[in-house]
Amino acid sequence: MVSPGVRFLLQTVLPVLARPLLFGIALHHGSRFLDYALPLWATAVVASASLPTLGALSIWRKQRQHAREAAALGARLAPQPQGRWLGNLDLLRRLMWNSRYGYPTETITNWMAELGPVVNVRMFWTDAIVTSDPEHIKRVLSTDFSNYEKGPRFQNIMRSVLGTGVFNSDGDMWKFHRTITRPFFAKDRISHFEELDRNAELVITTLKSRSRGGYAVDFQDLIARFTMDSATEMLFGTCVNSLKAPVPYAHNANVFGSERPPTSDENAFIEAFSQAMEQVARREQRGLLAPLAEMWEDTTAKSMKVVSAFLDPIIAAAVERKKVADAMGGEKREAQTLLDELLNSTSDHTILKDETLNILLAGRDTTMHTLTMVMYFLCIHPAVNERLRAEVLDHVGPSRQPTYEDIKDMKYLRAVINEALRLYPPVPFNVRSSVNATTWPSPDPNEKPIYIPAGTSIPYSVLIMQRRKDLWGPDADDFDPDRFLDARVKKYLLSNAFQFLPFNAGPRICLGQQFAYNEMSFMLIRLLQSFSGFTLDEEACPPAARVPPEWKGAPGRKGIERFRPKMHLTMSTQGGLWIRVAEATD
Repeated sequence: MVSPGVRFLLQTVLPVLARPLLFGIALHHGSRFLDYALPLWATAVVASASLPTLGALSIWRKQRQHAREAAALGARLAPQPQGRWLGNLDLLRRLMWNSRYGYPTETITNWMAELGPVVNVRMFWTDAIVTSDPEHIKRVLSTDFSNYEKGPRFQNIMRSVLGTGVFNSDGDMWKFHRTITRPFFAKDRISHFEELDRNAELVITTLKSRSRGGYAVDFQDLIARFTMDSATEMLFGTCVNSLKAPVPYAHNANVFGSERPPTSDENAFIEAFSQAMEQVARREQRGLLAPLAEMWEDTTAKSMKVVSAFLDPIIAAAVERKKVADAMGGEKREAQTLLDELLNSTSDHTILKDETLNILLAGRDTTMHTLTMVMYFLCIHPAVNERLRAEVLDHVGPSRQPTYEDIKDMKYLRAVINEALRLYPPVPFNVRSSVNATTWPSPDPNEKPIYIPAGTSIPYSVLIMQRRKDLWGPDADDFDPDRFLDARVKKYLLSNAFQFLPFNAGPRICLGQQFAYNEMSFMLIRLLQSFSGFTLDEEACPPAARVPPEWKGAPGRKGIERFRPKMHLTMSTQGGLWIRVAEATD
């Protein structure tokens, strides 16, 4: 198999070099018709010198074309932050530094504060028009949906892990994947809580055990196990049982040795899938030149080999069971797993594997992050925790398993989850690619519309949008669940529903949105039935992962946060979220 780096050279670099090469050949042979034939070395020098000249000419022509097209449409080009280095390499360096060491989205947010909510972050003469404007995002996701696709660059980054699944496809392939997946997330399926309760009990048991021993617990790690076990059971009918493996101790815990999960196919699968997703996140961060970092091999290949070794037998067995059941006839049974549901539409191994992995990504990381953020806010806002617990006890009591109807009636619980999703959406950035040239309305009514060239990368930031004070009020940086219950709902949110998009919107809206709300609500109810309070243990967090002292007093949430957010494809908490719990006595 050709590596990403070699493929990049063949598809990108060789065509660029072809023009000066052809020019050199023509010059060398053409000079023979003159009185003086150019020597080969001189031809090579002239041909080499033509490369930057032709490149600069191509860039100039493209920019001039965009300016003419914008003028013809009565529009303007998107404002650009100006770099000092060739190709805006210094801007790329700043973004990379912020991604690794800074507060998520800070660099983009600063550019938008200066230039407006839409900016063209132009790197190596390639446009990336970033927006945090709800009207623009509405067009991309809904009203002009057909003009925006995932695009080849995003798909190339993800293909080695997600294949052509629902999150990594466009057109008919995307419609097919969405159609075969949708029935599984019907109402009668998402209200089944027995599987969740088994895993929730393991979470609670671990929290109690560590608490009684006087130890802090990494809630992010624990809840990641909960979401992974719940997701694999729902998708494949095979639980990886990560909650039954030992959980880590804090770096400062007085324990001998370290508990590591025992080696097993299930644990190997979890680790391999995580490593593969980390690699594709690095590809996204490296930008256009990312393939050059994988010159000799695809860095996801080894991990995906382990993933396949775990999944392939499960899928093959499910296909065989379906064949036997169809041959025997009889009454058709309701699909108990997503894999069973997909088998009603196809037995293609690749399609089954791609789609289940796509849904696994959505079902694990996003729910894990949101539950971690809710726990963080409950730790630092004890009044919110007390009020939420009172609602839980009032509706469900101290021990009864909650029902779908219980969850639907608990308005404050939904508000707490929504406020965590507003401040820290699991996917802070998403991206599309424009198919045809178009215009967007200007955020400033006194300015011309903004021109969007065809084939342009369109990143949009839900995180930046959901913290804008002009959209959410002067207290937009504050954690206040009541904003989803009081008059602010009508004043801010109902005026434009597209300014709150933790689950996306339009035809690509998250199929599992209601399932995610139910899973998160169920877990939180069970936690609040068992524990009366939660506190952060910041000393348990590894020193290198703690909030830098220079963040204190900075504008926005950066200056008050007590954990360090990390952003790749999805958000997480650097070093984990270490907490202590107080067991309930009522």
